[in-house]
Amino acid sequence: SMQRRLNRTLNSSHDHKLLASMDVKGFDPKEVTVTVKDGKVKVSAEHEEEHTSIRGKEYNYRKIMKEISLPPGVSEKEVTYSL
Repeated sequence: SMQRRLNRTLNSSHDHKLLASMDVKGFDPKEVTVTVKDGKVKVSAEHEEEHTSIRGKEYNYRKIMKEISLPPGVSEKEVTYSL
């Protein structure tokens, strides 16, 4: 179900309203998780890189999270999202 929704795209028709956008540049789509639960949309992304350098192993870790409450009258089933 999540993958099905993830593959949908938000079109510009007047029937759809944009609730929020989030910059996930630098994250692979499989590193981004979107959940719709309890009247909220939660977007999180986590990325970890490991590099070997002269000094040894180095790690780069990034995590972002955003939680948006659905407006009154909007059903969780109506929510679509795209990357």
